[in-house]
Amino acid sequence: MFTSLPRSALLALAAFSMLPLAACSSGRSKGDIPYVARDVSTLYANAKRYLDRGRYLEAATLFDEVERQHPYSIWARRAQLMSAFSYYLDADYIKSIASAQRFLAVHPGNRDAPYAYYLIALCYYEQISDVTRDQKITQQALDALGELARRYPGSRYAADARLKVDLVRDHLAGKEMEIGRFYENRGEWIGATLRFRRVIDEYQTTTHVPEALMRLTESYLALGVPAEAKKAAAVLGANYPGTIWYERAYKLIERNGDVREKREKRKKADKPAAVAAT
Repeated sequence: MFTSLPRSALLALAAFSMLPLAACSSGRSKGDIPYVARDVSTLYANAKRYLDRGRYLEAATLFDEVERQHPYSIWARRAQLMSAFSYYLDADYIKSIASAQRFLAVHPGNRDAPYAYYLIALCYYEQISDVTRDQKITQQALDALGELARRYPGSRYAADARLKVDLVRDHLAGKEMEIGRFYENRGEWIGATLRFRRVIDEYQTTTHVPEALMRLTESYLALGVPAEAKKAAAVLGANYPGTIWYERAYKLIERNGDVREKREKRKKADKPAAVAAT
């Protein structure tokens, strides 16, 4: 789910690759062009060749070399992004993030800044693990995607970022559900209630809300607060009437009502006997 390479990233790479090499020497003095510009273009061209052949680590190393040897050239700026992309393709996410962040530190207002933010977000996104593991990376992915969408809402990367934000939020809600069910299985109803409430309050648009409302109904009944259980079930019925979760919640409320009714009848039946005994 989280490992496929986004099409938009590939398109971005193609856009960078098609930039003319000769254009990068503009703005230099004639004395610089014969030697320095040719040397830089050779480095960059070789790095691009490795990239096209799928030799991502070698490509990244050469792009880094462009920046190291010619830090003040226009090539250095472009090489930083290409290095970040190459490391991303090589699944070296730490180095990819470092390259992209270095680009943003030096060129915060550059037109390619959205792409750098996008790469950083992708690096965190690709590392998201299943809900049984720690979700620190998942939160970092959410933060990075959110920052991209806030800073550049009109960029071509923002739509993909917003889609991924929804997926990441659903993943985080899934983690809360897992912990809530764990508490529930152990009979720790207060801990379970807090987790299910968090899903409902903080992740309202995720797919886990119907189950969370049913589990909340279950937990409130176990805690002996049927009024709150009925409220949770009512919200579930109003928003997700056709789901299996509502059916289960309805049966729980109905069963609890029957139990309470029988209990009340038993109390009434026992009361005269108790009076007679005295």
